[in-house]
Amino acid sequence: MVVSNKMQKSVVVAVDRLFYHKVYDRYVKRTSKFMAHDEHNLCNIGDKVRLDSSRPLSKRKHWIVAEILKKARIYVPPSTPMTNNISSSSEAPAS
Repeated sequence: MVVSNKMQKSVVVAVDRLFYHKVYDRYVKRTSKFMAHDEHNLCNIGDKVRLDSSRPLSKRKHWIVAEILKKARIYVPPSTPMTNNISSSSEAPAS
């Protein structure tokens, strides 16, 4: 899952894994974060992606986004139209 896309042509992907801990006698969840190359800046936060390994592209970037499995639903709040009464009453008449 993409957790950051603030860089140009790069995203940070979080990968969760579960493993059984023998001492605690329960499953433990661990998260690893990987930087991946996104050539066309198509990924958004919350997208589920598949990564492929590649040659080292930078100090921390060794993965490429192979495909976007599921796009995230992005909430866009409805815009409210401004009425003329509100905008005209806030302006003071010049005298």
